[in-house]
Amino acid sequence: MATGPIVTLTINPALDKSSNVARIVPDNKLRCGTPNFEAGGGGINVAKAIHRLGGNPIAIFTIGGPTGQRLHKLVKAEGVETMVIETKQWTRENLHILETSTGLQYRFGMPGTEMMPTEVRAILETMEEFDPKPSYIIASGSLPPGVPANFYGQIAEIAHKQGAKFIADTSGEALRYAAEAGVYLLKPNITELCELVGVDKLEMDEVDDAARALIIRGQCEVVIVSLGAMGAMLVTEDQVEHIPAPPVQPTSTVGAGDSMLAGIVWMLYQGKSYREAVRMGVACGSAATMNAGSELFKMQDVSRLLDWLNRYGKRYSAS
Repeated sequence: MATGPIVTLTINPALDKSSNVARIVPDNKLRCGTPNFEAGGGGINVAKAIHRLGGNPIAIFTIGGPTGQRLHKLVKAEGVETMVIETKQWTRENLHILETSTGLQYRFGMPGTEMMPTEVRAILETMEEFDPKPSYIIASGSLPPGVPANFYGQIAEIAHKQGAKFIADTSGEALRYAAEAGVYLLKPNITELCELVGVDKLEMDEVDDAARALIIRGQCEVVIVSLGAMGAMLVTEDQVEHIPAPPVQPTSTVGAGDSMLAGIVWMLYQGKSYREAVRMGVACGSAATMNAGSELFKMQDVSRLLDWLNRYGKRYSAS
Protein backbone atom coordinates (compact mmCIF):
# COMPACT_ATOMS: atom_id res chain seq x y z
CA MET A 1 0.00 0.00 0.00
CA ALA A 2 1.29 3.47 -0.93
CA THR A 3 2.10 6.01 1.78
CA GLY A 4 2.40 9.38 0.04
CA PRO A 5 -0.75 11.23 -1.04
CA ILE A 6 -2.59 10.98 -4.34
CA VAL A 7 -2.26 14.33 -6.12
CA THR A 8 -4.38 15.42 -9.07
CA LEU A 9 -3.50 18.28 -11.39
CA THR A 10 -6.02 20.27 -13.45
CA ILE A 11 -4.78 23.31 -15.35
CA ASN A 12 -7.86 23.85 -17.49
CA PRO A 13 -10.78 23.43 -15.04
CA ALA A 14 -14.31 24.60 -15.69
CA LEU A 15 -17.37 25.65 -13.77
CA ASP A 16 -19.92 23.21 -15.16
CA LYS A 17 -23.49 24.48 -15.46
CA SER A 18 -26.21 21.94 -16.27
CA SER A 19 -29.93 22.34 -16.89
CA ASN A 20 -32.79 20.86 -18.90
CA VAL A 21 -35.35 21.97 -21.45
CA ALA A 22 -38.32 20.24 -23.07
CA ARG A 23 -37.00 20.69 -26.59
CA ILE A 24 -34.17 22.60 -28.22
CA VAL A 25 -35.63 24.81 -30.96
CA PRO A 26 -33.64 27.43 -32.91
CA ASP A 27 -34.48 31.13 -32.47
CA ASN A 28 -37.07 30.49 -29.71
CA LYS A 29 -36.63 31.65 -26.14
CA LEU A 30 -36.18 28.35 -24.29
CA ARG A 31 -37.38 27.97 -20.70
CA CYS A 32 -34.79 25.89 -18.88
CA GLY A 33 -34.93 24.23 -15.50
CA THR A 34 -33.08 25.50 -12.44
CA PRO A 35 -29.35 25.31 -13.22
CA ASN A 36 -26.98 23.13 -11.26
CA PHE A 37 -23.33 24.14 -10.78
CA GLU A 38 -20.47 21.70 -10.30
CA ALA A 39 -16.71 21.90 -10.32
CA GLY A 40 -15.41 20.33 -13.51
CA GLY A 41 -12.11 19.42 -15.09
CA GLY A 42 -10.44 16.02 -15.38
CA GLY A 43 -8.21 16.08 -12.30
CA ILE A 44 -10.87 17.73 -10.14
CA ASN A 45 -13.37 15.04 -11.09
CA VAL A 46 -10.82 12.33 -10.31
CA ALA A 47 -10.11 13.87 -6.90
CA LYS A 48 -13.82 14.17 -6.09
CA ALA A 49 -14.38 10.55 -7.08
CA ILE A 50 -11.43 9.22 -5.07
CA HIS A 51 -12.68 11.14 -2.04
CA ARG A 52 -16.12 9.63 -2.55
CA LEU A 53 -14.50 6.16 -2.55
CA GLY A 54 -12.86 6.87 0.81
CA GLY A 55 -9.53 8.42 -0.15
CA ASN A 56 -7.95 11.73 0.77
CA PRO A 57 -6.51 13.15 -2.45
CA ILE A 58 -5.07 16.62 -2.90
CA ALA A 59 -6.44 18.51 -5.88
CA ILE A 60 -4.15 21.10 -7.44
CA PHE A 61 -5.81 23.38 -9.99
CA THR A 62 -5.88 26.89 -11.41
CA ILE A 63 -8.56 29.45 -10.59
CA GLY A 64 -9.30 32.90 -11.95
CA GLY A 65 -11.98 35.50 -11.33
CA PRO A 66 -15.42 34.95 -9.76
CA THR A 67 -15.98 31.70 -11.70
CA GLY A 68 -12.73 30.34 -10.31
CA GLN A 69 -13.65 31.33 -6.77
CA ARG A 70 -17.01 29.60 -7.11
CA LEU A 71 -15.35 26.49 -8.50
CA HIS A 72 -12.92 26.46 -5.57
CA LYS A 73 -15.77 26.66 -3.07
CA LEU A 74 -17.55 23.77 -4.78
CA VAL A 75 -14.46 21.54 -4.58
CA LYS A 76 -13.93 22.37 -0.90
CA ALA A 77 -17.61 21.68 -0.22
CA GLU A 78 -16.97 18.11 -1.42
CA GLY A 79 -14.42 17.74 1.37
CA VAL A 80 -11.45 17.52 -1.02
CA GLU A 81 -8.17 19.09 0.08
CA THR A 82 -7.10 21.75 -2.41
CA MET A 83 -4.08 23.75 -3.52
CA VAL A 84 -4.77 26.50 -6.07
CA ILE A 85 -2.69 28.57 -8.47
CA GLU A 86 -4.39 31.88 -9.30
CA THR A 87 -4.51 33.13 -12.89
CA LYS A 88 -5.24 36.54 -14.36
CA GLN A 89 -7.93 35.24 -16.72
CA TRP A 90 -11.25 33.96 -15.40
CA THR A 91 -11.92 30.25 -15.15
CA ARG A 92 -14.07 29.08 -18.06
CA GLU A 93 -17.66 27.81 -17.88
CA ASN A 94 -19.18 24.81 -19.68
CA LEU A 95 -22.86 24.16 -20.34
CA HIS A 96 -24.69 20.81 -20.40
CA ILE A 97 -28.35 20.74 -21.49
CA LEU A 98 -30.65 17.71 -21.29
CA GLU A 99 -33.53 17.71 -23.78
CA THR A 100 -36.21 15.98 -21.72
CA SER A 101 -38.50 15.14 -24.65
CA THR A 102 -35.82 12.98 -26.30
CA GLY A 103 -33.37 12.17 -23.52
CA LEU A 104 -30.57 13.64 -25.64
CA GLN A 105 -27.82 15.60 -23.95
CA TYR A 106 -26.04 18.56 -25.49
CA ARG A 107 -22.59 19.47 -24.15
CA PHE A 108 -21.12 22.90 -24.87
CA GLY A 109 -17.45 23.05 -23.93
CA MET A 110 -15.89 26.51 -23.87
CA PRO A 111 -12.20 27.05 -24.69
CA GLY A 112 -9.84 27.72 -21.85
CA THR A 113 -8.44 31.23 -21.46
CA GLU A 114 -4.82 31.94 -22.31
CA MET A 115 -2.31 31.27 -19.55
CA MET A 116 0.73 33.48 -19.03
CA PRO A 117 4.28 31.98 -18.97
CA THR A 118 4.68 33.06 -15.35
CA GLU A 119 1.52 31.14 -14.45
CA VAL A 120 2.77 28.01 -16.23
CA ARG A 121 6.04 28.29 -14.34
CA ALA A 122 4.13 28.68 -11.05
CA ILE A 123 2.35 25.37 -11.69
CA LEU A 124 5.63 23.57 -12.41
CA GLU A 125 7.23 25.05 -9.29
CA THR A 126 4.23 23.98 -7.19
CA MET A 127 4.66 20.41 -8.41
CA GLU A 128 8.45 20.46 -7.95
CA GLU A 129 8.22 21.75 -4.38
CA PHE A 130 5.27 19.61 -3.31
CA ASP A 131 5.76 18.08 0.12
CA PRO A 132 5.21 15.33 1.22
CA LYS A 133 6.27 13.52 -1.92
CA PRO A 134 3.20 12.03 -3.62
CA SER A 135 2.75 8.36 -4.41
CA TYR A 136 0.61 9.12 -7.45
CA ILE A 137 0.33 12.20 -9.64
CA ILE A 138 -2.67 12.26 -11.98
CA ALA A 139 -2.64 14.99 -14.61
CA SER A 140 -5.97 15.01 -16.37
CA GLY A 141 -7.69 17.23 -18.89
CA SER A 142 -6.81 19.48 -21.79
CA LEU A 143 -4.17 22.21 -21.94
CA PRO A 144 -5.38 25.82 -22.24
CA PRO A 145 -3.86 28.27 -24.72
CA GLY A 146 -0.43 29.51 -23.71
CA VAL A 147 0.66 26.17 -22.24
CA PRO A 148 3.33 24.30 -24.24
CA ALA A 149 2.29 20.95 -25.73
CA ASN A 150 5.05 19.18 -23.78
CA PHE A 151 3.72 20.42 -20.43
CA TYR A 152 2.64 16.96 -19.23
CA GLY A 153 6.01 15.64 -20.36
CA GLN A 154 7.58 18.14 -17.95
CA ILE A 155 5.24 16.94 -15.20
CA ALA A 156 6.34 13.37 -15.99
CA GLU A 157 9.97 14.37 -15.43
CA ILE A 158 9.07 15.98 -12.10
CA ALA A 159 7.21 12.81 -11.05
CA HIS A 160 10.22 10.66 -11.94
CA LYS A 161 12.45 12.79 -9.69
CA GLN A 162 9.96 12.50 -6.83
CA GLY A 163 9.53 8.75 -7.23
CA ALA A 164 5.81 9.19 -7.92
CA LYS A 165 3.74 7.08 -10.30
CA PHE A 166 2.55 9.46 -12.99
CA ILE A 167 -0.68 9.03 -14.91
CA ALA A 168 -1.57 11.29 -17.83
CA ASP A 169 -5.18 11.32 -19.00
CA THR A 170 -5.36 13.71 -21.92
CA SER A 171 -5.27 13.59 -25.73
CA GLY A 172 -3.47 14.78 -28.84
CA GLU A 173 0.03 16.20 -28.64
CA ALA A 174 -0.19 16.57 -24.87
CA LEU A 175 -0.68 12.81 -24.52
CA ARG A 176 2.10 12.01 -27.01
CA TYR A 177 4.64 14.15 -25.17
CA ALA A 178 3.66 12.61 -21.83
CA ALA A 179 4.06 9.09 -23.21
CA GLU A 180 7.43 9.94 -24.75
CA ALA A 181 8.63 11.16 -21.35
CA GLY A 182 7.42 7.90 -19.79
CA VAL A 183 4.44 7.42 -17.49
CA TYR A 184 3.21 4.70 -15.16
CA LEU A 185 -0.24 4.20 -16.68
CA LEU A 186 -2.03 5.28 -19.85
CA LYS A 187 -5.82 5.16 -20.26
CA PRO A 188 -6.44 5.93 -23.93
CA ASN A 189 -9.61 5.28 -25.89
CA ILE A 190 -9.29 3.57 -29.28
CA THR A 191 -8.80 6.86 -31.15
CA GLU A 192 -6.08 8.02 -28.77
CA LEU A 193 -4.37 4.61 -28.93
CA CYS A 194 -4.31 4.86 -32.73
CA GLU A 195 -2.62 8.25 -32.46
CA LEU A 196 -0.03 6.95 -30.01
CA VAL A 197 1.00 4.03 -32.22
CA GLY A 198 0.69 5.97 -35.48
CA VAL A 199 -2.11 4.12 -37.27
CA ASP A 200 -5.42 5.28 -38.69
CA LYS A 201 -7.53 2.39 -37.42
CA LEU A 202 -7.40 -0.59 -35.07
CA GLU A 203 -9.60 -3.67 -35.11
CA MET A 204 -10.54 -5.09 -31.71
CA ASP A 205 -8.16 -8.02 -32.12
CA GLU A 206 -5.31 -5.55 -32.72
CA VAL A 207 -5.86 -3.40 -29.62
CA ASP A 208 -3.82 -5.54 -27.23
CA ASP A 209 -0.78 -5.63 -29.53
CA ALA A 210 -0.96 -1.88 -30.05
CA ALA A 211 -1.15 -1.28 -26.30
CA ARG A 212 1.73 -3.66 -25.62
CA ALA A 213 3.84 -1.79 -28.19
CA LEU A 214 3.69 1.26 -25.89
CA ILE A 215 4.95 -0.86 -22.99
CA ILE A 216 7.78 -2.34 -25.08
CA ARG A 217 8.85 1.18 -26.06
CA GLY A 218 9.12 2.06 -22.36
CA GLN A 219 6.39 4.68 -22.57
CA CYS A 220 4.37 3.13 -19.73
CA GLU A 221 4.07 0.07 -17.51
CA VAL A 222 0.38 -0.61 -18.01
CA VAL A 223 -2.27 0.39 -20.53
CA ILE A 224 -5.99 0.38 -19.82
CA VAL A 225 -7.87 0.96 -23.04
CA SER A 226 -11.27 2.58 -22.49
CA LEU A 227 -13.88 0.85 -24.68
CA GLY A 228 -16.94 2.88 -23.66
CA ALA A 229 -20.03 0.68 -23.44
CA MET A 230 -17.81 -2.37 -23.98
CA GLY A 231 -15.83 -1.80 -20.79
CA ALA A 232 -12.03 -1.75 -20.82
CA MET A 233 -9.02 -3.79 -21.87
CA LEU A 234 -6.19 -4.28 -19.40
CA VAL A 235 -2.77 -4.77 -20.99
CA THR A 236 0.55 -5.28 -19.19
CA GLU A 237 3.79 -6.88 -20.32
CA ASP A 238 2.42 -10.35 -19.59
CA GLN A 239 -1.34 -9.90 -19.14
CA VAL A 240 -4.31 -9.12 -21.38
CA GLU A 241 -7.87 -9.11 -20.10
CA HIS A 242 -11.13 -7.60 -21.28
CA ILE A 243 -13.32 -6.34 -18.45
CA PRO A 244 -16.89 -5.88 -19.75
CA ALA A 245 -19.15 -3.02 -18.75
CA PRO A 246 -22.14 -4.12 -16.66
CA PRO A 247 -25.59 -3.48 -18.16
CA VAL A 248 -26.91 -0.02 -17.21
CA GLN A 249 -29.33 2.57 -18.57
CA PRO A 250 -27.03 5.51 -19.36
CA THR A 251 -28.16 9.10 -18.80
CA SER A 252 -24.92 11.06 -19.21
CA THR A 253 -21.33 10.18 -20.03
CA VAL A 254 -19.92 13.35 -18.42
CA GLY A 255 -17.30 12.36 -15.84
CA ALA A 256 -17.47 8.64 -16.66
CA GLY A 257 -13.84 8.44 -17.77
CA ASP A 258 -12.67 10.41 -14.73
CA SER A 259 -14.72 8.14 -12.46
CA MET A 260 -13.16 5.09 -14.10
CA LEU A 261 -9.65 6.43 -13.56
CA ALA A 262 -10.44 7.28 -9.94
CA GLY A 263 -11.60 3.73 -9.24
CA ILE A 264 -8.46 2.30 -10.82
CA VAL A 265 -6.05 4.54 -8.93
CA TRP A 266 -7.81 4.14 -5.59
CA MET A 267 -7.50 0.35 -5.80
CA LEU A 268 -3.87 0.45 -6.94
CA TYR A 269 -3.10 2.88 -4.12
CA GLN A 270 -4.35 0.24 -1.69
CA GLY A 271 -2.11 -2.42 -3.23
CA LYS A 272 -4.82 -4.25 -5.18
CA SER A 273 -4.13 -6.12 -8.42
CA TYR A 274 -4.56 -4.61 -11.86
CA ARG A 275 -7.58 -6.84 -12.45
CA GLU A 276 -9.26 -5.69 -9.23
CA ALA A 277 -8.41 -2.08 -10.06
CA VAL A 278 -9.88 -2.17 -13.55
CA ARG A 279 -13.05 -3.88 -12.35
CA MET A 280 -13.52 -1.11 -9.80
CA GLY A 281 -12.78 1.46 -12.49
CA VAL A 282 -15.36 0.01 -14.87
CA ALA A 283 -17.92 -0.14 -12.05
CA CYS A 284 -17.30 3.53 -11.17
CA GLY A 285 -17.39 4.65 -14.80
CA SER A 286 -20.59 2.73 -15.53
CA ALA A 287 -22.23 4.05 -12.36
CA ALA A 288 -21.37 7.62 -13.39
CA THR A 289 -23.30 7.24 -16.66
CA MET A 290 -26.47 6.57 -14.68
CA ASN A 291 -26.61 10.15 -13.35
CA ALA A 292 -27.46 13.42 -15.08
CA GLY A 293 -25.01 16.24 -15.72
CA SER A 294 -21.54 15.81 -14.20
CA GLU A 295 -22.78 14.26 -10.99
CA LEU A 296 -20.24 11.37 -11.08
CA PHE A 297 -21.42 8.19 -9.33
CA LYS A 298 -23.40 7.05 -6.32
CA MET A 299 -21.66 4.54 -4.07
CA GLN A 300 -24.64 2.19 -3.94
CA ASP A 301 -24.53 1.92 -7.73
CA VAL A 302 -20.79 1.25 -7.69
CA SER A 303 -21.22 -1.54 -5.12
CA ARG A 304 -24.00 -3.19 -7.12
CA LEU A 305 -22.13 -3.01 -10.43
CA LEU A 306 -18.87 -4.22 -8.88
CA ASP A 307 -20.76 -7.18 -7.44
CA TRP A 308 -22.08 -7.94 -10.96
CA LEU A 309 -18.55 -7.83 -12.38
CA ASN A 310 -17.18 -10.09 -9.66
CA ARG A 311 -20.02 -12.57 -10.14
CA TYR A 312 -20.61 -12.57 -13.88
CA GLY A 313 -17.97 -10.44 -15.57
CA LYS A 314 -15.65 -13.36 -16.30
CA ARG A 315 -18.30 -14.97 -18.50
CA TYR A 316 -18.20 -11.98 -20.85
CA SER A 317 -14.45 -11.33 -20.84
CA ALA A 318 -11.80 -12.71 -23.11
CA SER A 319 -8.22 -13.14 -21.97
